[in-house]
Amino acid sequence: MSAVPFLDLSRQYKTIKPDIERAVRRVFDSQRFIMGEVGKRFEEEMAHKTGAKYAIAVASGSDALYLTMLGLGIGANDEVITTSFTFFATAGAISRLGARPVFADIDRRTFNLDPQDVERKITKKTKAILPVHLFGLPCDMAALQAIAKKYGLFVIEDAAQAFGAAYQGSPVGSLGDAAAFSFYPTKNLGGAGDGGLVTTSSKPLAEKIKKLRDHGQSKKYFHAVVGLNSRLDEIQAAVLLVKLKHIDRWNDQRRRHAQAYDKAFADIPPLERPSAPKGMRHVYHLYSVLTSKRDEFAAFLAEKGIGAGVYYPIPMHLQPCYKSLGGKPGDLPVSECVSGEILSLPMYPELSGGDRKKVIDAVQTFFGRKKK
Repeated sequence: MSAVPFLDLSRQYKTIKPDIERAVRRVFDSQRFIMGEVGKRFEEEMAHKTGAKYAIAVASGSDALYLTMLGLGIGANDEVITTSFTFFATAGAISRLGARPVFADIDRRTFNLDPQDVERKITKKTKAILPVHLFGLPCDMAALQAIAKKYGLFVIEDAAQAFGAAYQGSPVGSLGDAAAFSFYPTKNLGGAGDGGLVTTSSKPLAEKIKKLRDHGQSKKYFHAVVGLNSRLDEIQAAVLLVKLKHIDRWNDQRRRHAQAYDKAFADIPPLERPSAPKGMRHVYHLYSVLTSKRDEFAAFLAEKGIGAGVYYPIPMHLQPCYKSLGGKPGDLPVSECVSGEILSLPMYPELSGGDRKKVIDAVQTFFGRKKK
């Protein structure tokens, strides 16, 4: 069996190579590499696509989270409730502000925050809820917004893995006080390097983040606040503008792959498939399954030349850097169980029908469901 890579970015690049090269060449011809017209156009397009009034491009998804919380006044002695089952950047941005990440458990079916556990974790120091739309699936935003309203909290979406996803018809990026996106190359909307973006419908917050990303300048050499250097360069904006033209089609292709996987794995009880609850548009940044035989399963796929990945093997509350927060095994049982059972299968728009069949055949063979 020929190899099926877990991810192959070169396949997508080949389909848009001439457009990418023209877009990048125009940037070089202009010799305007920072804060130019291409970046402004990208921000306008992103605001339109997400349904937010404002979009502010920054240097990375991590900075998007950090600058959003900084703009909202979150800092030392504040608490922000978020998921333990996610990439480090979410909690790291909270810690960089001097605030305390408070980890809540997840729903096993969706891998997203459990609103009931979120409410249990609220204290007088809680300033915000930071849900992560993990793997491309929106969180239960109605429940989280109701909790936030009840306790007077901000809601900040981490939409790094979910561009194009929607909740009850509304795009992610428009569901909270603000949202943070990442354009790391492996994301479903990925650039040619690091990049990020904040969306919000709050004009004061948008204006503050615009200053903060550019050394706190209100105009050149006039620094209204102490900011940092976090600007998306024009080359990244140019690449992302090209990809924006295709993103809806690419997300549809991801959903078709997921539907094929779902159908093929429906009669394999030991394998739990990802859930897409009614009213939520999943974009399947990753297609992640659960099995108690995860390590054996991963080894079998590797032998067959099928790429797979473990996201995430250690939840945040058990990471060594957060030992001082007092987290211990058993605190978040669902997150801990999922971390030990999860495996992500090949999922990208350019996955061929033949490659998809190889993945399905290998999975069915491992679980003894291969049709004769």
